[in-house]
Amino acid sequence: MLHSHHPYEALTPDVVIDCVESVGLLSDARIFPLNSYENRVYQVGIEDAEPLIAKFYRPGRWSDAQILEEHAFTLELAAAEIPVVAPLEFDGRTLMESAGFRFALFPRRGGRQVELDNFEHLEQVGTMLGRIHAIGAARPFAHRPALTLQHFARDSREFILAGDFLPRENREAYATVTAHIIDTIAPLFEREWQTLRLHGDCHSGNFLWRDDTPWFVDLDDCLTGPAIQDIWMLLSGSRAEQTAYLDAVIEGYETFARFDPQQLQLVEPLRCLRQMHHAAWLARRWQDPAFPLAFPWFNTPRYWAEHILALREQQSALLEPPLTLGAL
Repeated sequence: MLHSHHPYEALTPDVVIDCVESVGLLSDARIFPLNSYENRVYQVGIEDAEPLIAKFYRPGRWSDAQILEEHAFTLELAAAEIPVVAPLEFDGRTLMESAGFRFALFPRRGGRQVELDNFEHLEQVGTMLGRIHAIGAARPFAHRPALTLQHFARDSREFILAGDFLPRENREAYATVTAHIIDTIAPLFEREWQTLRLHGDCHSGNFLWRDDTPWFVDLDDCLTGPAIQDIWMLLSGSRAEQTAYLDAVIEGYETFARFDPQQLQLVEPLRCLRQMHHAAWLARRWQDPAFPLAFPWFNTPRYWAEHILALREQQSALLEPPLTLGAL
């Protein structure tokens, strides 16, 4: 069901143009929406200049301090000549507000998708991650969130069970499998892992391959956590394939930062957290009309049956020995 009230209902094309022009630019009125659901992102044409990317932050999600800390981290990485797409400054500001929306402007960067089954690409991604983590370890975040079992798993589970999303016939199965997963992985998250400032959401959609280099885009989910959080999403396929991909990433990574192989115990637990958190994220945003349009398969009996099956498969994966570094 679509709802008439949502955070972006007032963000019309005219408002987008007015916001961009509020910093002193002149738009040519060409607007192209880009794929983004948590925020709203547009390519906006600028008179006598390259188009810019305008990102409108979802109201109520991050505080100003959290957004500014994201920007500061990105600018810190850019200053170290790490290929990241950093926000532009206007009169010393990167976060602007107009018409009730907070927004930032970014340069447009083209490129193609990084090939995560290409060992050369993976090694270069690992090299850049090592550089990012070397800088990320220099000081802590003061305002950004931390990767915790409570937020990603327990809160997600509680939100799903408190709502009317689950079909009655799937409710007990979901409650049982998620409780078992949380109980199984809780001891690992009680350990004192070394943590640092991370990109936080290193999946293939957040890289661009440009000038023979992986560019990191969208640090909207940057957080504090163990280094493996920025590595495990690069691994897929069979155990042998994951080991080979891991070796390629770590070979590049350790040029600039040391990787603790003990953190490989967290790969499958982190995969569990992402699955649980993603389902709850969709549920939390379901009143935003963009979500039913983009994810029509969510909140159907088939979706929940498949989600529970995937969680049961993860439950089994937790029983397997953790990955190990192969040739290194």
